Amino acid sequence: MNKSLLFLVLVFIFSCQPKPAQKEQPKNTTQTKLTKTHIDPAQGYSQAVAVEANGVKTIYISGQVGTGDDFEAQFRDAIGKLLQTLENSGATFGDVVKYTTFVVDYQPEYLDTFRAVRKELLGDTDMPASTLVGVPTLGLPEWGVEIEAVAVVETK
Repeated sequence: MNKSLLFLVLVFIFSCQPKPAQKEQPKNTTQTKLTKTHIDPAQGYSQAVAVEANGVKTIYISGQVGTGDDFEAQFRDAIGKLLQTLENSGATFGDVVKYTTFVVDYQPEYLDTFRAVRKELLGDTDMPASTLVGVPTLGLPEWGVEIEAVAVVETK
């Protein structure tokens, strides 16, 4: 028998052999149900979106802008709007895990005012992660301060 024929016979024999039983992988039959709630929808966005799964609600809050004549007034107003949006979303500032403050034309002398107002309105213990960012501009020329946040609430 020539080598090519022998090779084909062997391939045929081995291909006809029963395959060893493979262990069946367990199927994941549980699926996480995810719900999204849009809080105070506006033109093209929502003030917040709450995502809930497995007894935890995570709330993503859109930038809240302040109005007023100076940095302090705008910062106070933005915090007030943040607190209102949290309340509308079923949360408090104590549920916030991260927030970011954007300040147009940030000046280092703003930091003392920032810290004093933040402490007065939000406290100074068990604070969330925070970032302060100086930016050249926000969505409209009259906006000088914008705050966005993420909050997490247990629902079970």
